[in-house]
Amino acid sequence: MQSELFKRLVMVVAAAAVTTAQKPLLAAKSPVSDVRIECNSNDIVVSIFTSSAFNGMIYPKGLSKNSTCMTEYSSITAPVKYRLPLRSCNTMSLEEDQDIEYFNTIVVQPHRKLVTNQGRGFHIRCKYQTREKAVNANFDVSDELPQLREGASQLGTTPLTATAPMPTCTMRIYSNTVDKTVAENVKIGDPLTLDISIDEQDIYGLKAVDCIVRDGLGWGEQPLINSEGCPVDYEIMGPFNYSETKNSAKVNFQAHKFPYTASVYYQCNVRLCLKHTGGCDDVPPVCEDGTNLRRRRRAVENATVTDLETDDEPVIEVFHGLYVNEGEELPEDDPNGPLSRDDLDEDDILCISPRTFAIAIAIVGLLLMIAVVVAIMVIISRRRRRKEASAAGSSIYSGPYTNTAYSHSS
Repeated sequence: MQSELFKRLVMVVAAAAVTTAQKPLLAAKSPVSDVRIECNSNDIVVSIFTSSAFNGMIYPKGLSKNSTCMTEYSSITAPVKYRLPLRSCNTMSLEEDQDIEYFNTIVVQPHRKLVTNQGRGFHIRCKYQTREKAVNANFDVSDELPQLREGASQLGTTPLTATAPMPTCTMRIYSNTVDKTVAENVKIGDPLTLDISIDEQDIYGLKAVDCIVRDGLGWGEQPLINSEGCPVDYEIMGPFNYSETKNSAKVNFQAHKFPYTASVYYQCNVRLCLKHTGGCDDVPPVCEDGTNLRRRRRAVENATVTDLETDDEPVIEVFHGLYVNEGEELPEDDPNGPLSRDDLDEDDILCISPRTFAIAIAIVGLLLMIAVVVAIMVIISRRRRRKEASAAGSSIYSGPYTNTAYSHSS
């Protein structure tokens, strides 16, 4: 079912062109002659015009390997159309006032297997504007609710239709709640705050349900909050803390990610409840083992009474995406942990890049091999000299020789 959030989005620019930052990327060798984009409620359609039939691939930047977001084309005539989803494939959003801007960078490679210098990157942006929308809520008004029976023509059950503007609902993830800094690039374990809020008014309250985190590639997702508004795994995310007016809900958690991608997408359904009819009485929910105890008890007690909180209550789908990078650090109280820079003397600090370290190791290894070869050659040379000297100093006969057969005395 298409989310209410995107039903409320109105495209500011009907047909947006490539931004000025993209124009220098169109080099003479590039087969791309023009790029046009179409901003839809669920995706961005990128039309690429080429000088000849296109044989290549198009993918978001950083997702060229084993990615469901990469599309291959074979002998496609212009225009080549590529669909870029708004809620995955590294597409991120930036919300300002009443505007939401979605942006991404796609790479057009004119070869299906190789990355060549003819490949070009294009920055894609679509801007949307939210607008107010009326919502109708139907009630059954009887003698049990005299405060809602004003203007009724007769006693008994009288249908009443309440019309109120739909409040704007937003989800933001803050890395600093004091400065209201929206998280964009964080590390694993960084403290974050997920904030869901609606406009300040006295009619509607909110309840966050069905929250999940997805990888943006369609490969994996993890439930966070179930359909009753209770946490699924307290180690990942705890319960929401609601404001007194029930117009906002916050939860603190630590940044996490999937092992194969840096982009994560958080998505929640926001149920709007009517405050003056008691529809928000179970907010916040009392949870135990993933079950809303208050809602279950209320359902038993009011089994014979018409529940004003029907399945037709408005539901708004909100989401937020960010990048989470890997960064492992030992606890501060770990005695075996690494020393900080302040704990070291200036003479003890030596910074070597990995490339320089690898080159140094290779040079040292080569010198050791040369030294071993030289040592072997010296040993062989000494042994050879000893053998030659021994052969030159030896003889069959040594000492004076006298022939007694020819000797005579006078």
